[in-house]
Order: sequence, then C-alpha cells, then structure tokens
Amino acid sequence: MRENKIKRVLSKSRYLLYAGRRSLKTNGVRITAKKAVGRLLRRDISASAWMKKPIYTEKQLAEQRNRIFDRDITFSIITPLYNTPEKYLREMIESVLSQTYGKWELCMADGSDTDHGNVRKICLSYADKDSRIKYQKLDENKGIAGNSNECIEMATGEFISLLDHDDILHPSALYNVMEAISEEGADFVYTDEATFCSPHTSKITFIHLKPDFAPDNLLANNYICHFTSFSHKLLDQCGAFRSGYDGSQDHELMLRLTEAAEKIVHIPKVLYLWRASKSSTAQDIDNKPYVTAAGIKAVSDFLQSKGIVAQVDQAKGIPSIYRVSYALPAEKPKVSIIIPNRNHLDDLKTCIDSVIQKTTYDNYEIIIAENGSTEESVLKYYEEITEADSRVKKIDWQGGFNWSAINNYAVRGADGEYLLFLNNDTEVITPEWIEEMLMHAQRKEVGIVGALLYYPNDSVQHGGVVIGLGGVAGHAFAGAGRGNRGYAGKLSYTQDMSAVTGACMLMRREIWETAEGFDEAFAVGLNDIDFCMRVRKAGYLILWTPFAELYHYESKSRGKPDTAKKQEEASREVELFRTKWGNELEAGDPYYNPNLSLKACYRLKDR
Repeated sequence: MRENKIKRVLSKSRYLLYAGRRSLKTNGVRITAKKAVGRLLRRDISASAWMKKPIYTEKQLAEQRNRIFDRDITFSIITPLYNTPEKYLREMIESVLSQTYGKWELCMADGSDTDHGNVRKICLSYADKDSRIKYQKLDENKGIAGNSNECIEMATGEFISLLDHDDILHPSALYNVMEAISEEGADFVYTDEATFCSPHTSKITFIHLKPDFAPDNLLANNYICHFTSFSHKLLDQCGAFRSGYDGSQDHELMLRLTEAAEKIVHIPKVLYLWRASKSSTAQDIDNKPYVTAAGIKAVSDFLQSKGIVAQVDQAKGIPSIYRVSYALPAEKPKVSIIIPNRNHLDDLKTCIDSVIQKTTYDNYEIIIAENGSTEESVLKYYEEITEADSRVKKIDWQGGFNWSAINNYAVRGADGEYLLFLNNDTEVITPEWIEEMLMHAQRKEVGIVGALLYYPNDSVQHGGVVIGLGGVAGHAFAGAGRGNRGYAGKLSYTQDMSAVTGACMLMRREIWETAEGFDEAFAVGLNDIDFCMRVRKAGYLILWTPFAELYHYESKSRGKPDTAKKQEEASREVELFRTKWGNELEAGDPYYNPNLSLKACYRLKDR
C-alpha cells in the first residue's frame, strides 16, 4: 500500500515537472507562475453544489415572463408517454407549466399498458385546466419513435422541442431557446444538461457541459441529447423519427437535422435535468443494450446516405460511444514524415526505429531536417540510416533554431501528398497510427489531424489543445492516466478541436499551402497553435483522434526554458499570439464550454 502511494506521488511529481516545462515554453514565466499558484489553491466543486447556485434570480425570471419578442413563435413540446410513474409525470408537466416563455403546447401521446390507466387520468386533469396541454391515448404502444411521431402529428407550433416523460425543464429553458431564435436566427438549438439521481432532483450525479456544434463529436456519440429544439420547417424537410433505431432514435434524427440546419446554436446553460433511475440509460447504458446497436446503425446509415464508406464500431468497449473508421483509397497516397533534429542521437534513433519497425502503412518517406548537429555519432547515423533505407533522406537547414522555418524548409524537399510533422522525441505506439490519422485527413472538410500523446510515465501529454487554457493554450487532459476515459468519455473518441500539437500532426499538402506554412515569427512555441487557428479560420475542421498513440518525451532537442533568453523569447511569442488572436481568446474556445475552468482542464468553473 505504502509503495503504491509513493509510486503515485512520484508519478505525479514527474508529470508536474513536464507540465511546468511545457507551460514555460508555451505561456511564459508569468502565466506559468499563476498556474502553479492556482493549482495549489484549487478546490474541486461538486456537481450538486455547483447546481445549487441559481442561473437567474426571481426578479430576472419575472422579467423574462414580461418580455415581448419580435417573433411570434409557439413551441410544440414532444413527450411520448409509457407507464410513467405519477410523481415523475407530475414533475415533468409542472416544469413545463413553470416556463417563463408562455407560448407553448405540450403534446403527449400515451402508449401505456392497461395497468397504468392513472397516466391518462393525470394528463387529462392537467389538460382540463390548461388548453396548452394536449393528450392522446394510443391504441397500441408503437415504441419510442412511433409514439414520438404521434406527438408530432399533434404539434402545431413553429418549433419542436423534445422532452422525455420523466425529465424536468429549467423554468427559463424555452425563454433561452426563443432568445437564440430571435437574436441569432437559429433553426436548431441545444442546451447543456445535468443528470440527477431519482427521485432527488438536488442530487446531481453529472453535469454535461457541451461544446458548440462539433460534427465529429456527434458521429461518435449523441452529445447534443437534451434539451433540443428545432424548426418545424426543418423537421418537415428532413422527416420525423424513423423506426428501427429505438433507443438511439434521437441520435439518428439529430444527425439528419444538423446536416440540414442553417444555423445551429448551443446555449451553454444547464436547462434540462435528466432523471437517472434503475431502468434508464442515464444511470447505466447497460440497462438497454439495444441502444448501442441502434446507435451504430444510426451512424452507419447516415454516413452511407452521404455516400461515405466507413465502418462504425463501439469505441474501446464503451456503450453509446462509437468509432468511425473511414475507408482509405486503394492506391495509398504518399506521406512525408518531417522530423527536425539537432544532436540527441538516442531520441532520434528511437523515433525513426519506431516508425520503420512498427508502422503498417508502407507508402511514406522520412525527411530529417538537420539543424546544426555537432555530435559525430549523429552525423554518422545520418549516413547509415539513409543508406540502409531509401525512404529516409536528410536535408540541411542552416538558419539556426526556428521550428517554423525548419519545417517550412523541409516541406520543399518533401514528395508526399500528405505532410506529417513529427518531433524527434516521439515514439510510435500504435502500428496503424498513420492510417488512423490519414483516414480523417483525406476528408475534404478536415484540415489537420492530431494524435494522443503520452509522457514516458504513461500519463496523457496531449489530448488536443484548448484555446485559453492556462492563459493562452493548453493540452487537454494532461496528466490523466493512460486508459482514463476523460470527461464525458472525451479521451475515447475522435473529435473536433480548436488545435492540436505540432509534435504529431498530419495534413494534406494543399492545407499547408493554403495556410502558407507555419508563421516563422513563432520560432519556438505556439507556432502549431497559430497554424491550426489559421486553418480553422479558413473553414476547415481540426481533428484529434485517440486511436493514433505515441510517446512524447517533449522538447529534448530544444532543452528546458531555463535561461533568461529562452524565457524572454517564450514571453514574446505569448504576447504575439495574444495580439494576433485576441478576439478569439476573448470569445473562448468553441469546443470548450465556458462553464469549465481555464485554470484546470474540464473542471467546473466557480460561479
């Protein structure tokens, strides 16, 4: 027991050293110092405590009830019923009645069996008191999709909202959605949500703080989920719920609706409470194993409808999270692996040996961008490796250390249709690492693909980059143990990010040319982040995948930022980045919820 504790302490200490060095390089001395103090002072906020702080005051809720919008919109709330317990049913209906935006109709289609006649009695009692409540008893239970479609047949509103029969809306839910429609022209809106342990609404077990719309995230899992509203016109265009997807019928619908939507808006407020009971997927997806199969079918059919050849599987054994493997062309494109290097024979040899010995993809070349090595053993190795393997070649850079300039120069000597920038202090783990990145890089909408990198102690070094984290930019999940699924399973699936590290990034050559290469004003740090920002601004997606894994021993060639000159250089580049991307930093990372802390990744921000 004591030995294990010592090992954990040592492991964490090594990580903190690595993280400190990385932060000095990326963020400079001042921000790193603040981060260190913040870590010492940081306290975790429990989900229940966080949720106890109200989003609005009673006065603000009253003001919402009196607001008149410039558009006259009625929301049709779609709620299929099936053997709903009385307490849950009443709580659901009361949450609708408490909405501060009053133009709504609650459409309930009841597929309950004969033993649950009280569902009908309760609904009719409410309908007698409020004409906005519509109820229909179905002759038969048509399943989730069929019952939901019966609700839609009852709907007359301009917008459709989805509400499960045992869940609860925040009083301002419809108001916030109406605001997004009125002010942003949204035709598809979703909010954040929280899961509570039934029957205690105050016992919050998980708060799902979501990113803005991320198409790859939605392919991997139905992260949008609750609370979702969309225009009736959009639904008519795409079609309603389809049979054959029960359990994931909403995921299948979300894929089609978001594909056709003109303006998708995410409201980063927890406006929906999802009840976790013994029989619900909110508590344990294993309660409904058919959900996973339906989800795989939904994603597979959606991709097939677009003419995309791909295989969809369960991701790393996690129900309701999926792995999409896109087919590569029969004629494999050439990939140029560019590795800058100066001295450090052991690191370079480990890197190249791992590429040559482990990589299953065979159409590649390795370009070593030599940057003034002085060690005879390194120079001799260059001769040996280039002679032994025709795929390896060396080019000489004479301009001193400038990561951006070295890589830009190396591209000129590359023959590949694809460029894979790789640090010399990395080591391949996944044999199919190139295939895993290439399958996404070939997609016309994707600009750059990054990988999952580990420190030598098997803790996460890079799980994508969050803009603003730690001051300017920080690695997601840095320090998490290998095998950790991450917040909301995020370490388990391919997803859209704002940036990825240049220690391992793959792109089509045309992307590099469109962005006009790396900005050489960023000689040491933030060059990769700046490049990603420019590519994303050009309209491309930046992807990170956990299915391509490497070790990263981090910045051994450059060394530690332990001199005044290096620290001054790092601070200069931080200020340059802030000047160049100030608006984006102020707006926040669209793939990182504003309710999450920028001091500690994926932790609740105090409010």
